[in-house]
Amino acid sequence: MSVVGVDVNSSVVDAVNAGKVPFVEPDLGIHVAGAVSQGALIAQTTTPVADAYIVAVPTPFADDKSADLRFVRAAAQGIAPMLRGGELIILESTSPPGTTAMLADFVLDLRPDLSLDGAAGRPTVLFAHCPERVLPGRIMIELVTNDRIVGGLTDEAASAAAALYSVFCQGNIHLSDAATAEMAKLVENAYRDVNIAFANELSVISDNLGINVWDLIELANHHPRVEILQPGPGVGGHCIAVDPWFIVGADPGNSRLIRAAREVNDSKPAHIVDQIVKAANSCNAENIAALGLAFKANIDDVRESPAVQVVKMLAIARPNTNILVAAPFASSLPDELSS
Repeated sequence: MSVVGVDVNSSVVDAVNAGKVPFVEPDLGIHVAGAVSQGALIAQTTTPVADAYIVAVPTPFADDKSADLRFVRAAAQGIAPMLRGGELIILESTSPPGTTAMLADFVLDLRPDLSLDGAAGRPTVLFAHCPERVLPGRIMIELVTNDRIVGGLTDEAASAAAALYSVFCQGNIHLSDAATAEMAKLVENAYRDVNIAFANELSVISDNLGINVWDLIELANHHPRVEILQPGPGVGGHCIAVDPWFIVGADPGNSRLIRAAREVNDSKPAHIVDQIVKAANSCNAENIAALGLAFKANIDDVRESPAVQVVKMLAIARPNTNILVAAPFASSLPDELSS
């Protein structure tokens, strides 16, 4: 099997073709270098003719927290001219329910000579959704071992996508429809967000009541059916901090708990800054060290990182204090901190 990676960033393409990975991810570089040296992987900036297409593009949220699907549309525009009929198109990007169907509409609007089901004798194109379910820092392990959910716009599409993933996936592959598969990924991350929000809200309440939150959680977790998480500075990364908003956008009237959890976690960096400022004022601190900017250990990904927000707000709150930032895996500061 040969694979062509497509990216609009020429520096990423050049790095892959040199057998290198342009970000920090344990073990991935070894596999990329091996695949490139064997001629099984190349990268380019244009979409090729292929039997199967996996669309893994950003799906950020807009200012109003709704999903910005312009990159999905751009991928459709690149794929559509290459189709001959019989291809499989898989959307891996985390998306609101209905996005895979929207991708199909994008493609078929550009190629009315094709169809989802062979109607009127037109060649069929298969569309499916298979959300990624990996943790940065463990991608090469979890890509292989984790179960996968595959949802097709048709049963044939789901089966074809499952067959493709079975080439490397050792976990179970669960078949569903596309909208349910899309929602499943959002639900997984919303579940984690709600549980994190509970711990973070407890930490704020405990501060106000003069209670040690760590002792409180340790004691509460002695109950056999209680397992409260550890509080932190918020939630980061492009999954848990983003995906719940897609559920809110899909059904705003009935997602009150999910919205509240997002608001609790988004507010936590400000609470952390208040605590730092009080401590700094008490000792007239001239220097403050911020150890780490990524949203988790041993990676360079700062997307939605609460640590970045803490540093940014701290610089505003104490403009005459030196903020010393240690980010061992970052080659440069994020744009919002570099000015």
